[in-house]
Amino acid sequence: MLYLVTRTHAPSPMDGKPPKDESWPASNTEGYTTRTGYTPTTPVSTSSSDSLPKKTKINGQQQLLQDMSRAPLKDKLAYQFPYDVETKFPAYIWQTWKYTPASGDFGENLRPAEASWSEKHPGFIHEVITDQVAVHLLRHLYVSVPEVLEAYQALPLPVLKADFFRYLILLARGGIYSDIDTYALKSAAEWLPESVPREAIGLVIGIEADPDREDWADWYSRRIQFCQWTIQSKPGHPVLRDVVANITQETLKRKKAGTLKGFNSKNVIEFTGPALWTDTIFRFMNDEKYFDMSTGKGNITWEDFTGMTTAKKVGDVVVLPITSFSPGVQQMGAEDYDHPMAFVKHDFEGTWKPESERHIGAEVQQEGQ
Repeated sequence: MLYLVTRTHAPSPMDGKPPKDESWPASNTEGYTTRTGYTPTTPVSTSSSDSLPKKTKINGQQQLLQDMSRAPLKDKLAYQFPYDVETKFPAYIWQTWKYTPASGDFGENLRPAEASWSEKHPGFIHEVITDQVAVHLLRHLYVSVPEVLEAYQALPLPVLKADFFRYLILLARGGIYSDIDTYALKSAAEWLPESVPREAIGLVIGIEADPDREDWADWYSRRIQFCQWTIQSKPGHPVLRDVVANITQETLKRKKAGTLKGFNSKNVIEFTGPALWTDTIFRFMNDEKYFDMSTGKGNITWEDFTGMTTAKKVGDVVVLPITSFSPGVQQMGAEDYDHPMAFVKHDFEGTWKPESERHIGAEVQQEGQ
């Protein structure tokens, strides 16, 4: 079953196609619950735009009519990585680590997890990207957006670069990103119900935390926190565009001010991690550039997702329940690994964190007993 928490899409300045009237096919709506005041529709694409500069042939060469170097960063990213919701999800699996599986230093404890992604996704291109390869890959993909490369190079900690890389690679190429300590329990082909038209979905995310307790802020950054250890997207999605632009601009701002240092686990989470990711997603869901806000009865908030046990759709985003990417944590309503909605197992190694801050899920559970 899929629950709908949706608005009418409004054409944005970056959209190249008018909104459709198709909504969800009548044959698929039986059993769904639509939040009062929100009209489900198929999201529009952003594959082209009249507001973006076009190319023209001059002296046999392609040149821009407008100098993109002066355009706002989000417009540059939209131009370089156009979004078309009607395309297929790319068959890529992206992971990052210090070594590739071909190296003897890869770590035997990580091999079963890494192999599970290839086993569950035959025919996918599965890449484990090292730090050195990431630099060269990003230089190739973002050569036309040099401020992004400057920001990536300026980030002072490997974890910040690892967070940034997942957004960058999904924006440019799409597919699945998943941390190296995750196991694929089911193929991504099973993550969405068969009744969901794949040409209407551009981003699939899961809930990391739903701490229904008074002291939730002592343990988590947000009341509902979306996980970013596993993300599936189509290239160019506006959420990815926004998170890349935000990290780039804030990094360069801090670099100029000389304050790009002094990070700890808490402000890493806020700067590039799940707190920023969660805020960006909620901002998209309530953005009048993408949705007709007049059709709703207020903003979409954490209250629309707390306690959910089945997938929910907001525009072209599907949010999976906590069991899907966090099974077996034995708290916050998460079911075990053998549950039908359990798709990805996360070992919570948190290798960038001090030992005292790893496995926070177990600590929260013990504290609550």
